[in-house]
Amino acid sequence: MKKAFRVLFSFLLLLASLGVFISNKVMFLKRKDDEEIFNRETEAGHLVPDEYDALPKREVTIPSSFGYELKAVLVEPHDTNRYIIIAHGVTQSKTNSVKYMNLFLNRGFNAVIYDHRRHGESGGKTTSYGYYEKFDLQSVVNWLRKEKGPDLLVGIHGESMGAATLLLYAGMLEDGADFYVADCPFSDFSEQLAYRIKEEVKLLPPKLLLPVANLFVRIRDKYSLSEVSPIAVIENIKNPILFIHSRMDDFILPSMTEALFEQKKGPKKLFMAENGLHAQSYSQNREQYEKVLDEFLEEYVLAGDGIAVADLNPI
Repeated sequence: MKKAFRVLFSFLLLLASLGVFISNKVMFLKRKDDEEIFNRETEAGHLVPDEYDALPKREVTIPSSFGYELKAVLVEPHDTNRYIIIAHGVTQSKTNSVKYMNLFLNRGFNAVIYDHRRHGESGGKTTSYGYYEKFDLQSVVNWLRKEKGPDLLVGIHGESMGAATLLLYAGMLEDGADFYVADCPFSDFSEQLAYRIKEEVKLLPPKLLLPVANLFVRIRDKYSLSEVSPIAVIENIKNPILFIHSRMDDFILPSMTEALFEQKKGPKKLFMAENGLHAQSYSQNREQYEKVLDEFLEEYVLAGDGIAVADLNPI
């Protein structure tokens, strides 16, 4: 009996250790240093410091419904009611969003870039891959509409976790924005985590580790991994979505975006970039990326105004 108890105790202790280890990896994934992001984006030509500094903008603080502050930058070079909100990926910061912001500034939009919870200058203790982040995005959208008035045309662009966040936000609220650009999202976080476990933790099967991870995330961060599932809410989104993914992405598989595209009802467009790994569709396919974005905007966003992208005043 004592031996059986010791074996059971050792097994439970092992599971608990695994649970703490994996949930730590999920909740406290190591973030990139903002200086590292700044240097990378500058060297790639995505961020030109003098041009960014010259933009008419102001730093703003937006209260999260969870009690911390979200740090954002409101950029307004145009006299327009068109705004784009950019949601960055996990481990990144709003500095990573500048390249996408510039795409929309050049198409006559103003912009908001912001740091997710536990990223950049924003508060928040954990990363939840869209579960809590979708409510923070709601706070950003609500702040913008309150600040600038209700008569706005608002789009949201997201990369990776930011793309999953905007889909969860849109699905939860039945379209809080007029259009969306989802660049390399995952379709279901449990599936994504199982895939990463299979690739990175080869000695233990995902079927063993995933329930343990889910249990400890539920206990420690108060949500279930199954609740972070864009594909479960994609049918709620009626407004247009441009889906983007690289065929070479081996971190979040392109099949996830294809599944989201297939299940989305109503206006949608899909761009599968030929070059680049994860979150590199724009960097490695700039001309095609911009062409598809222009087609999407002209067909689904600006058509009702009788405006072509070429008619908008670039900065």
